[in-house]
Amino acid sequence: MKLEPIRMVLAAAAASAWMLATPATAQNWDMATPYPEANFHEQNILQFAKDVEQATNGKLTISVHTGNSLIPHPEIKNAVRNGTVPMGEFLLGRLANESPIYELDLLPFAVDGYGEAKKMWDASRPVIEKKLAQQNLKVLFAVPWPTNGLYSNKPLESVEDLRGLKLRTYNATTDRLAQLTGAVPTQVEVPDIPQAFATGRVDALITSASTGVSISAWDFVKRYTKVNSFLGKNIVVVNARMFDALSKEEQDALMEAAATAEQRGWQLSEQNNADAAKTLAEHQMTVEDASPELVAGLQKVGAEMLTEWRKRAGPEGEDILKAMGK
Repeated sequence: MKLEPIRMVLAAAAASAWMLATPATAQNWDMATPYPEANFHEQNILQFAKDVEQATNGKLTISVHTGNSLIPHPEIKNAVRNGTVPMGEFLLGRLANESPIYELDLLPFAVDGYGEAKKMWDASRPVIEKKLAQQNLKVLFAVPWPTNGLYSNKPLESVEDLRGLKLRTYNATTDRLAQLTGAVPTQVEVPDIPQAFATGRVDALITSASTGVSISAWDFVKRYTKVNSFLGKNIVVVNARMFDALSKEEQDALMEAAATAEQRGWQLSEQNNADAAKTLAEHQMTVEDASPELVAGLQKVGAEMLTEWRKRAGPEGEDILKAMGK
């Protein structure tokens, strides 16, 4: 057996033993997150951890491990599920292969801003909580990324300009977006984006200005074209059995801190949406609004993806759209 599997097995065994016991003393939980510490999502989570420690008088502390330093992003959900780590954060849309409900917030132009994005979360949260509960995961909170744009070294005036470009993707939904625009889907994790551009593995990506700032996009790409097509969310979950083993006071403190973190996170996202694009421009990137032709082309792609999604999601998906007023 290799060292890494042994470490994971021992960690899971230790977590299982902990869950069988009734904690009587102060405890520290590890939390795995995928993004750099400077990212506003992680800053929000670090404040959440401080709030939990203060509310529980130090009985429950959370050690936040940012930037994939503890568990790789694709493995965070299952690591929390099996108790390797008690808590974690991941992009909700990464679960698109498990259920179409998880990918709704990544469909282009399914919402037109933060107001509708909040309606989407309120409408879909009970369904998502139920699905994740079946996997021993309790939802704490979710926070959207700022709206997005296309990063490229050449102007993108229409969808046709994407044809043949290697577009960085990160789940099945963005793979489909690439396919429908004629681009070549190329899955790359956030920390690997600079190297992927430098080696020619990718030619373009669609992501937020916030991500662009966190990875110093100006070092490897020249243009940011704002398309504002979706607000994908990160979700924070806790191992349900570990949560249930907490005292009632600790559970309440954790959930109250989570509610505060969600509200704060949405505010940070909206503020970051304005600030990050300015930062890109300050570093001599060309920052511009998408042309009407590009927007129209992407809206057509979004409409096709929504039609496909309705068929996959069935009545469960229609109920969510109805609750959103769609």
